[in-house]
Amino acid sequence: MQPPIRQLWQRFLPLPGGKRVFSVLLGRMAPYTGSISPRVEELRDGYARVSMRDRRAVRNHLRSVHAIALMNLAEVTSGLALTYALPADARAILTGLSIDYLKKARGTLVAEATLDPPSTSERREYEFESRIHDSAGDLVAVARARWLVDRIVRESESTRVRK
Repeated sequence: MQPPIRQLWQRFLPLPGGKRVFSVLLGRMAPYTGSISPRVEELRDGYARVSMRDRRAVRNHLRSVHAIALMNLAEVTSGLALTYALPADARAILTGLSIDYLKKARGTLVAEATLDPPSTSERREYEFESRIHDSAGDLVAVARARWLVDRIVRESESTRVRK
């Protein structure tokens, strides 16, 4: 069995507008993430590239993209790269996130995360980096996301443990 994110991506990718449909569904699955309208451009084991348009809803009072919108973009990018590659019996939860803002972010932004995904669902923390570039190719932010990977406990298993 494949992770749900992988199943959805593989289902919609070959269709016309499939990336767009996948991106909308992603925003519905994680409504706060959907608030930045991320567009998943590429997704494979240990790699994700996600873009975000510069629009009024994600801007701050300085007429640049808001710091938290950038953090949201970085988090979803590392999370997709990780969850796409997880073993079927594993899950991941974000336990920490830090970001360095290097330049005012304006225009369409692209975040990339490249990571060595875990091959096991053994409980362990991993730290991954997301790098955000503007349309000129300048690096505007670097984020480090800490993810806890653990085995999925099924309802039937948790009931057995309690008895």
